[in-house]
Amino acid sequence: MTSACIHSVYPHLLGMTERHDTTAKPGAKRFGIDHSTGHIVMGATRVPLPRSRAARVSIGSLLVVCGFLGFLPILGFWMVPLGVLVLSHDLHVARRMRRRFAVWWQKRRKPAP
Repeated sequence: MTSACIHSVYPHLLGMTERHDTTAKPGAKRFGIDHSTGHIVMGATRVPLPRSRAARVSIGSLLVVCGFLGFLPILGFWMVPLGVLVLSHDLHVARRMRRRFAVWWQKRRKPAP
């Protein structure tokens, strides 16, 4: 399924996957990467990503690995999805996993007819 096909079926995914969403409300809750500014968007919070690809991949990998150690006191399981989000900026495998999860989540949230 191409990105144009995905966005025609699931237009709500357009804002955080391919380009900046200019149609959404300014205060809307969103989660993803804003590729136009290079920030991770978590609701109203925006965190800048490093410009270096190596730094982004190492930070994302470190978040995923440490997230699997979430049973330890300081680390948490919340680090795994955040690490996948950071990795999805550069790695097509992580981007595909994130998009499939987003599509699955939206199908799950729709009420049954």
